[in-house]
Amino acid sequence: MSTYKEDVVLGHADEADGIDEYDNRLPRWWLGLFYGCVAWAGVYLVWFHVIEDTSQAKMYDEEVAAAEVQWPKPTAEQALAKAATPEAIAAGKVIYQSNCIGCHGPELKGGIGPDLTDGTWIHGGGLADINKTVSEGVPAKGMLAWGPILGPEKVAQVAAFVHSSGGGS
Repeated sequence: MSTYKEDVVLGHADEADGIDEYDNRLPRWWLGLFYGCVAWAGVYLVWFHVIEDTSQAKMYDEEVAAAEVQWPKPTAEQALAKAATPEAIAAGKVIYQSNCIGCHGPELKGGIGPDLTDGTWIHGGGLADINKTVSEGVPAKGMLAWGPILGPEKVAQVAAFVHSSGGGS
């Protein structure tokens, strides 16, 4: 016979709005479930991190690599080759109006930034030169590098719009 006394009131009733607390053993099914979960956590930890050597960061990197193979980003040269179409130039005008007007003005005549319709181009006025300038920026003159922000396709569209609007050579 056990020396454990059942139905022992712990005496907290006056602290808990009259609710009595008893000091009873937990049911065996509950303890079995609890210890089973603890054991499973240990097995899973060893399997997931040691044997399989899997982590969320590793799975993410694998998925990103697979996505880049399936849907490759266009290079600057590929985007520039597609940018000479009227649709790309129209798309470049929309991008220009939403990002470049603040410095180069709505008519490309300059303001804070230089005039983009004249024949004088410090960094070259060819389509590839304009694309490079927009993509890499001119930090010394305060122009952002738009390549990481817009991506090669949109940068090529803006370069095609500026080039087709009378700027460049």
